[in-house]
Amino acid sequence: MESELETGSRTVRQPMEIHTLNPLDDSRWSDLVDRHPRASVFHTDAWLEALRLTYGYEPIVFTTSPPGTSLENGLVSCDVRSWLTGHRLVSLPFSDYCEPLFESAQELHFLVGYLQDAVERGRWSYIEVRPMDGRFGETVESGCFQFSGEYFLHRLDLQGRTDELFHNLEKDSVQRRIRRAERAGLAEECGRTEVLLRHFYDLLVITRKRHQLPPQPYAWFRNLLKCFGEALEIRVAYKDKVPIASVLTLQFKGIVYYKYGCSDARFNNLGATPLLLWRAIVQARSVGALKFDFGRTEVQNSGLVAFKDKWAPRSKRLIYLRFPRAISQSDGRKLRFLNQIFARMPGKLLALTGSLIYRHIG
Repeated sequence: MESELETGSRTVRQPMEIHTLNPLDDSRWSDLVDRHPRASVFHTDAWLEALRLTYGYEPIVFTTSPPGTSLENGLVSCDVRSWLTGHRLVSLPFSDYCEPLFESAQELHFLVGYLQDAVERGRWSYIEVRPMDGRFGETVESGCFQFSGEYFLHRLDLQGRTDELFHNLEKDSVQRRIRRAERAGLAEECGRTEVLLRHFYDLLVITRKRHQLPPQPYAWFRNLLKCFGEALEIRVAYKDKVPIASVLTLQFKGIVYYKYGCSDARFNNLGATPLLLWRAIVQARSVGALKFDFGRTEVQNSGLVAFKDKWAPRSKRLIYLRFPRAISQSDGRKLRFLNQIFARMPGKLLALTGSLIYRHIG
C-alpha cells in the first residue's frame, strides 16, 4: 500500500510501512498523546510504566510514521508473554479502553492487515483491541475481528454550577445518601500516603472477596502512585477511625477517572461511597476538569450499571475485539468455577493469589 507525500506542486507516492517504537524511550509518543484529542489516561507513560514495573509487560507502539519524523499516529499495545495463557498482543492490559490514535482510515486498515499477518505467522496467538470509538470496527474488514467483550462507559459532564450538578443526580439513591453520610459525621482523608494506600487496599481485598475475585497486586497500586504522582488521589472515609470506603482517581488533561472503588459492606447504609464520589467530583471541578469518568462496567453487571446510571445516565457502549478468536463458552464456565473457589479463600490467601495470577490475565 502506498501513502502520499506532497512536495511543492507535486504528490509523491511512497510505499507505506509499519514502524515500531518503545513509548517509554521515545518522547514522540508522549508528544502525540499530549496533543491528540482522543488520547486518554491509558495512553500515558505513567500507565505504561506502571504496567511494566508490576507485570513485566513491554509496551510497543505501531505507527506509519518513520523514525526521525514527527509521530502522526500510533496504536499502543503490550506484548504479554505467559506460559499459562499464551503469547498475545493487547491494547491495552487492564485498561478500560485504548483508542488507536489514527486519523487516516487507510493507514489504520494497513496496520490491521500487518498485525493479522503477524498472528497468522505465529508471532502472537491473538491480538485484542479495546477501542472507545466504534469507527475501529467500521474500518477493519467485516468478520476479521470477533467480539470479545461488551461494556458500558459512564461519563459525567462537569460544566455548570456545582449546585446544578448535585440537583441533577438521582434524588433517592444519590442525593439522600450523600446527605446521610454528612449527617453520620464520617471523616475523610485525601492524599497519596502509604497509610491511605494500605487502608484502600485492605478495603479492596474485602470487596473483591465479596465479588468472588482476587484483588490486584498491592505492587500495582504502589506503582500507580509512584508513576502518576499528584495525578493520582486516594480518598478514604472513616467511621470512628475505622476505614469503611475508599476511591482511587486518576487525572489526565480535562478528565478525572474513577478507576477503583471499595467498601466494607457492613457500613454501606451510611452512604460513604456516594459521599467520596461527590467530593471527588467537586474537587475535579475545582481544578478545571470537564468530565468525570466512572469507567467501564460489564453489561451483565446490572447492579453497578444502575448505580452509575444515577450519576451519569447517558452511557456509551464499549466493544472489545479479538483476532482470530473470541472467548469461548468453556472460558466462562472455568471463570465461574474459579469464582466459587475465590469466594472461600481467606483474605491473605486471596491477595497472594491475585499477585500470582494477574500478570497472566492482562
